[in-house]
Amino acid sequence: MDVFTAIQGRRSIRKYKSTPVEEEKLSKVLEAARLAPSASNTQNWKFIVVRDETVRRKLAEAAGGQSWVAKAPVVIVACGTEPDGIMLCGQHRYNINVSIAVTHMLLEAYELGLGTCWLGRFEEDKVKKLLKIPEDVRVVAVTPLGYPSEEVLPRPRKSLGEIVSYEKYLY
Repeated sequence: MDVFTAIQGRRSIRKYKSTPVEEEKLSKVLEAARLAPSASNTQNWKFIVVRDETVRRKLAEAAGGQSWVAKAPVVIVACGTEPDGIMLCGQHRYNINVSIAVTHMLLEAYELGLGTCWLGRFEEDKVKKLLKIPEDVRVVAVTPLGYPSEEVLPRPRKSLGEIVSYEKYLY
């Protein structure tokens, strides 16, 4: 599978089989994150792999009560370890870096036949307390990881003409 095929085919999965994720596949997903680019090569991230069912259920509660999150055999919590770094453009370095790494993970997971769903709906303080994440570390994303038990159809996308301008910003 090439990258563009993965980009076209990947969907947010909210129903998972109970089939465990093989260690080799999990390692490849995590390796995809490790190899992601980061500003000034800071690699200012940490990924927490949660397999324990009780902890997954508590993560689902912290994710706005989205019980389906706990049904995936793995949940990955992606953290930024240097929250004070700001790039010249004004963006927090950790947020950009971790987002790039998570995107790499999601695409690799899809290539391996696994499903994911980037969660932005979670209470950071509850996730941090549950997983003993230090105060000065930020939780950027949470994603379940497992074999999909649903097929999700593509959602409508805007045309290139609606999202691209050349030479200057056009409305």
